[in-house]
Amino acid sequence: MKKWLVLLLLVVGATKVQAQEVYIPLGDSLAAGQTPYRQIDTGYTDLIALKLSQELQFYSKELTFPGYTVANVLQRIEQPDAQSLLSKATLITISAGANDLLQIVQHRPEAGTLTYSQLAADFSLNQVRQKVDVLLQKLKDVAPNAEIYVMGYYFPYSNVHETQKVGTAQQLDLLNDILQQQAEAHGAYFIAVEQNFNQYLPNYADVHPSMEGYLVMANAFLAQYSGKLLNKAMLPEPNPIGFEQLLQMNESNKDLVEDLRMSPY
Repeated sequence: MKKWLVLLLLVVGATKVQAQEVYIPLGDSLAAGQTPYRQIDTGYTDLIALKLSQELQFYSKELTFPGYTVANVLQRIEQPDAQSLLSKATLITISAGANDLLQIVQHRPEAGTLTYSQLAADFSLNQVRQKVDVLLQKLKDVAPNAEIYVMGYYFPYSNVHETQKVGTAQQLDLLNDILQQQAEAHGAYFIAVEQNFNQYLPNYADVHPSMEGYLVMANAFLAQYSGKLLNKAMLPEPNPIGFEQLLQMNESNKDLVEDLRMSPY
């Protein structure tokens, strides 16, 4: 679990700074740091941890995994190892909800088309509303000392025709509205992510951003959290791992491997 679990114990004698933040992200492949080429590398959560390193006592993205829906996050936080981590958390970010919606969208990259059922979209969005409500309420109980930030989503289809974008973009706007409403209702914070994300989506057949895209996401959080941003020069060198390694390191999610084929994030 060495790449998945990072422990930062910092002793700064001269300035007498005591590292106190415990950062535990939750959620889907964006929280996990999936690349546009189905590997895992530095994502926005890692970049947030990098920027906060002097304040961090502990950081783990063990509770993130590609393919997670809101229901999967709810199931994960009920497990004893998750409850132990969350009980110590002072900072939580959540990326969840896109898989609930976008798994009903049929994306044909070569044709540049998107199709979906409005009835299925309405049902999925209502499920997100209900489950995010439950998730945020449960986090109040299991992570009573944590500030919680709910991340929004960008439009992830870089090559679709303009006429094809409108309907799906409207559903994503509704998803972001739901996430913001639920966050604010529970005293959490919502982080809007830049919607014009095409320049950060190098693989038109995949919805995941480049590391520069994850930098944009991290800075959207940091702008609200501290006002202190990262710049491109601070990005680490790529060091991706494959899904086989990920599954070996994360026993809790082996039963999700088949679902990954159906989940954009």
